[in-house]
Amino acid sequence: MHSRSLPATLASIILLCASAPASGQEIAFDLDPARTTVQFTLGGTLHTVHGSFKLKRGAIRFDPATGKIGGEAVVDATSGESDNEGRDRRMHDNVLESARYPEIVFTPDRVEGVVARQGASQVEVHGIFRIHGAEHEVMLPVHVEMTLTADARATAKIHFTIPYVKWGLKNPSTLFLRVSDKVDIDIAAYTR
Repeated sequence: MHSRSLPATLASIILLCASAPASGQEIAFDLDPARTTVQFTLGGTLHTVHGSFKLKRGAIRFDPATGKIGGEAVVDATSGESDNEGRDRRMHDNVLESARYPEIVFTPDRVEGVVARQGASQVEVHGIFRIHGAEHEVMLPVHVEMTLTADARATAKIHFTIPYVKWGLKNPSTLFLRVSDKVDIDIAAYTR
């Protein structure tokens, strides 16, 4: 569930890349927390859990000539919800420990591939995903849809899977309700 932050960050990165004015020129973008969505899906034996997190903030700098990217995307770990109060309390208290680790952060460092100034692009964004007090190196696939507008806005969609148990978080399964040790993340990011 901590991986929600990663998608938000990746989306920020992609958005930044997609709106690049010219090669060799660094571009800076702010992600729009009000429009960006971070959703998760956790499969289980009897049911599938769907939920969401909120983007807290995101600022990205990108150089389309070198593929170098910087900044961060921060997801509010305490905002996670799945429309079930008891399940959400267990998620925050036992899995995310969101009172102790209130932020999930993705810090990108490079983009592999080229972001088209118009239309669709598929790139990969490399960086560090920080969740539950630990850092994990990741490479995320990002689909960018770029349409040049007067205010140079862009959108990015990211789908990936986080092996949260392998990363040291607890599996919330019970005796009768078993869930996957991986969580799927879907992010739709927008710039301001």
